[in-house]
Amino acid sequence: MMTNVSDRPGIEPGEEIGFVGLGVMGQPMALNLARSGTRLVVWNRSSAAADPLREAGAQVADSVEDVFGRTRIVLLMLVNEAVLDMILQRGTPGFETLVSGHIVVSMGSNPPDYSRGLAAEIAAAGGHYVEAPVSGSRKPAETAQLVGLLGGDADIVAHVRPLFAPMCRETILCGPVGNALLMKLAVNLYLCTTLAGLAEAAHFADRNGLDLATFQAAIGSGPMASDLTRVKIPKLVERDFSVQAATADALNSTNLIAAAARAAGMASPILDLCRALYGESVELGNGRLDMSSVLTAIEGRTATLGRS
Repeated sequence: MMTNVSDRPGIEPGEEIGFVGLGVMGQPMALNLARSGTRLVVWNRSSAAADPLREAGAQVADSVEDVFGRTRIVLLMLVNEAVLDMILQRGTPGFETLVSGHIVVSMGSNPPDYSRGLAAEIAAAGGHYVEAPVSGSRKPAETAQLVGLLGGDADIVAHVRPLFAPMCRETILCGPVGNALLMKLAVNLYLCTTLAGLAEAAHFADRNGLDLATFQAAIGSGPMASDLTRVKIPKLVERDFSVQAATADALNSTNLIAAAARAAGMASPILDLCRALYGESVELGNGRLDMSSVLTAIEGRTATLGRS
């Protein structure tokens, strides 16, 4: 039986921490934790993804149950709520057995209402829950430059916040469960619409015969320069769509934003147009490519215009 968090204030020196989900984002995040000296117990559905963690000194568990059985705090970096429910065995007797006495930290992007419901069920089962979506893509994950958005009971958030230092350049307290995910959606609204606009600008420059290296220099020396433009313009220019943040994930994010906007009774006209473009890129087969592949959807619309 795990000891209740209230009986053990703070993360104990040398305490093992669980980490489940070693995908595009989760693997580099877990590696940064392991390399910082955090003792990790990790698990992933595809076992090969755990090999770099083993080399970095982490323990690789045989199952999710093994992770929860050996650790008190478990970080989850999973693709969506369906996978999170499956991993936690939600809706089965195993759920309470798994989460009781644990702090469950979900770092994925899920609907805020879903997160509130999960928090309530974990609390009823005798556990604690923190939502901690991160802002950033694979490259910031690799260089520990993510921004962690933390939501939950203030005492529990304070309890786990030090764990984010090796993964994030900053953590921001957003209030109760639901608020951190709403903040992530607000950030992603800006990100997704900005990237689509940047792709359209690159397409405009290209189709008007401008030198794209000069376009890159013009953006890079002006007021619109940012980490986003420094990373994404070369990908657009070189048509390098190797994944940093997947197009399918961008589409999912825009769907979540649109749903949250409708729930709040508000319009999201720019977001809705960009959501259509990410959807068109996914339909072109770019779902697991980088979200900068939205350029191909814009090119497709140009081709259609030329045939009309």
